[in-house]
Amino acid sequence: MKKILLSAAALALLAGAASAETVRLGTEGAYPPYNYIDDNGEVAGFERVLGDELCKRAELECTWVTNDWDSIIPNLLSGNYDTIIAGMSITDERKEKVDFSQNYTPPSASAYAAMSEGVDVDGGIVAAQASTIQAAHVVETGATLLEFPNFEDSVAAVTSGEADAVLADKDTLMPVVGEGTLMFVGEDVPLGGGIGMAFRKSDPELRAKFDAAIQSMKDDGSLNALIKEWLEDSPTF
Repeated sequence: MKKILLSAAALALLAGAASAETVRLGTEGAYPPYNYIDDNGEVAGFERVLGDELCKRAELECTWVTNDWDSIIPNLLSGNYDTIIAGMSITDERKEKVDFSQNYTPPSASAYAAMSEGVDVDGGIVAAQASTIQAAHVVETGATLLEFPNFEDSVAAVTSGEADAVLADKDTLMPVVGEGTLMFVGEDVPLGGGIGMAFRKSDPELRAKFDAAIQSMKDDGSLNALIKEWLEDSPTF
């Protein structure tokens, strides 16, 4: 009887250890091609493919959780998921709240898009997604900033005439411009230090596992291949 009880206890410990290795990946699900929700209601995009591969290399069981962008860091800190992989640029301001992995994309361009040429992006009304490096940049230029909770609404503000232009990651604007809805205006704007995964400062071991997995993808060239497949003209490592 004691042996049976011991075996049951051992199995419980093993199950607990296994569940402890289940990592919840938090993303927005509304920022294509980085992350979006497909027709089956599943998280898809560059970061879905990347995140699944990183979990495989780190030997972690992972699940995906979606969260609105404006509360994505607070909900990481409150424990609703274990890491953020959501097109989040590495900035000094964000480093005060979270720790970042090494970047899994190099610094890339942001861009303005509008309905027509000749828009005054420095003195006009510019839309951007709230709590982004693009929104902060608009304020610095002196333009009037209109903030929106997601990328789609910031684009809609331009097409409806509410804003003169939108500033966003150029990769994200590419499909919109390709459809002929908007056109690029002005010069590209280099912002941020590349995109990385965000972690609670109390989880250095988890961050180290993903850091190692990202580095392995850089080393074997698979990360560059993924960037070329999903992010078109973005720089590679």
